[in-house]
Amino acid sequence: MTPPLPFRPVAWTPLGGVRALDQTRLPDEERWLDLDTLDGVADAIRSLRVRGAPLIGIVAAMGLAGEVARAARGGVAGAALRERLDAAAALLAATRPTAVNLRWALDRLLTRAAATPDNGLADALRAEAQAIWDEDLAMGAAIGAAGLDLVPDGALVLTHCNAGALATGGMGTALAPVYAARAAGRTVRVIADETRPLLQGSRLTAWELARAGIDVTVITDGMAASRLARGDVACVLVGADRVAANGDVANKIGTYGVALAARAAGVPFVVALPASTIDPATPNGAAIPIEERHAAEIAAAPGARVWNPAFDVTPASLVTAYLTDRGRIAPADWPAFVAALCGAPAPAATG
Repeated sequence: MTPPLPFRPVAWTPLGGVRALDQTRLPDEERWLDLDTLDGVADAIRSLRVRGAPLIGIVAAMGLAGEVARAARGGVAGAALRERLDAAAALLAATRPTAVNLRWALDRLLTRAAATPDNGLADALRAEAQAIWDEDLAMGAAIGAAGLDLVPDGALVLTHCNAGALATGGMGTALAPVYAARAAGRTVRVIADETRPLLQGSRLTAWELARAGIDVTVITDGMAASRLARGDVACVLVGADRVAANGDVANKIGTYGVALAARAAGVPFVVALPASTIDPATPNGAAIPIEERHAAEIAAAPGARVWNPAFDVTPASLVTAYLTDRGRIAPADWPAFVAALCGAPAPAATG
C-alpha cells in the first residue's frame, strides 16, 4: 500500500516559476514563496528557505526551466538563449556545494537541452523538471517499502535533521518507512534530534510528523547517545546529501556522532537515499566538499572563533544498511551496486 503524501512543499506558479514553502519560517508560520526569478530561486536554496538534497534538485530544475521559459517569452532565441541557459545553470549549481542532487538535476536538464531544438526548449525543460519531481514521488514510496520491516508495530525510531516530506517532493527518504508503517496501520514513535545549528529536527521534522499525527519527541543533539543507550530504539534512520562510491555518507552535521553512538548501543544505523544522491565520481568521504555556514548562525561570546560546517561524513563501516529506491543494499554490496549504476568497475569497499 502506497502511503498518502503528508503534503507537498513545492508547486509551479502560474508564471512557470517555483512556489515553495519557506522552511526558515517553520514551525511558527506556513509562508509560501512565489519564486518567479532566477535570483529568487538561487537565494531560496542558498538561504535554506528550500533545503533537503532531493528538494534542492527539484527546485533547481524547476527554476532553470522557468528561467529559460521567461527568456523565450521575452524574445531571446538561438545562441543567446543557450548562453542564458548555461549561465543560469552555473548560478544555481554554485548555491550549495555538498548536496549532489543539485548538480545531478541541472545536468539532466542540460542533457535534455542539448538534444532539443530551440523552438521546443522551454517545453522540454519544464517536462524534464516535472519528470524529476514525479520520480521523486515514486522514490519515496519505494524507500518506504524497502524499510517497512524496520518499523514494526510499536517501534521507536531516532532520526537526525529532516529527511521527510519537507526535504523532498513527496514523502521523504528517512521518514518514508515511518509514513509507510503508519499507512500499514502500525503505531510508530519518533525521536527527533534538534539538529544544530538551524534546528531542522526540532523545527521541521517535529512539525511535519506532528502535522501527520505521528508521536514525536524532540531531544538535543547531545542527548542522542544517552537515549540510544537505553536500549528501546529499534533503529536510527537518516537521510544523506551525498554518498560516495565506497559508501561514506555526507549528511547534516552531527550524523557521525549519532552513528558512533548507535554502533556502541547495538542499534541499526540505516541511511535512506535515492539513487540521485549517489556520487560515483567521488571515491570516498574525504573527497566530499563540506559547506561551511556563517559564524553568526552559532551564538558565541565576542572574540571567540566559530567553526560551523553544515555536514559531516559517516564512514561506510558504521552503516548497517542503505535504503534506496532500488531496494535495500548491504554495505558489503555497496561498491558493486554503485558500479552497476554507472557501468564501471567496482571500487574497493571500506573496512
